[in-house]
Amino acid sequence: MKSAIQQIFIPQLHRKGVAALIITAFLWSTGGLLIKILPLSPLTISGTRSAIAAVVILLWVRHPKPTWSAAQWGSIVSYCLTVLLFVVATKMTTAANAIFLQYTAPIWVALFSAVITKERLTRIDVITVIVVMAGMSVFFIERVSMGNMVGNLIAVGSGVAFACVALCMRAQHGKSTVESILLGNVLTAIVCLPFLDPFPIRTDIIVGILSLGMLQLGISYILYSWAIAHVTAIEAVLITTLEPLLNPVWVALFYSEVPSSSAIVGGIIVITALATRNFVHAQSLRRIASRTAHQ
Repeated sequence: MKSAIQQIFIPQLHRKGVAALIITAFLWSTGGLLIKILPLSPLTISGTRSAIAAVVILLWVRHPKPTWSAAQWGSIVSYCLTVLLFVVATKMTTAANAIFLQYTAPIWVALFSAVITKERLTRIDVITVIVVMAGMSVFFIERVSMGNMVGNLIAVGSGVAFACVALCMRAQHGKSTVESILLGNVLTAIVCLPFLDPFPIRTDIIVGILSLGMLQLGISYILYSWAIAHVTAIEAVLITTLEPLLNPVWVALFYSEVPSSSAIVGGIIVITALATRNFVHAQSLRRIASRTAHQ
């Protein structure tokens, strides 16, 4: 039986895995633009998007087997908060601010792990936390409206919730994780149901909602869950970093919302720090795996 490390480097599967991750990052990156252009309330967008995504994922899973463990419930609730808060933040502040601030999630994972599970922070973790916090502060020193400021805070909240998704899924030990995403979307649809606003049946609205549910949230997670088994950790980190880089670009090109200079600087600081930290961490894991394989 081939080890997990050997399986990663099967050429044909590896190439397909990289391609799937690129498509995933591209699909994720369209969220900001689609949320911006849809003339619907955040809860209407969140509810309909997640309802469609749940159907897509259910068709793929076919026979979901939830464990209903405490960790799974944590994943479900955290996922619901993540997608809800991100849509609200994107509507209230710029798409760039929303995605960059949500991508601070790995920092909250590191901090929560140190407090909750007593895992020691490495030197690179400490440096990354300091740098990312400095990058985050840039988003709050620019002169923005109160609505934008609240949107920035909500985006940070989305990042915290996203961190909780990672921690709870880690606690599931690989069991029923896709079901957690499926049920998270179901919960989001149920929570938003009482707040759905009636909207006109127009081609642009229907296409936008279907794109968000089927492509940006549904198929993307199916691709990601498959691809992650056939690429290296470094590739998974660096390729998916395309999402926060492309998200503001689409909004600037097709919605004419150009990020402020401070948002660009803050985003570069945050993404560079996180990519560097994850690169170093993945290299460390590869060295450990290599030593283990030769023992």
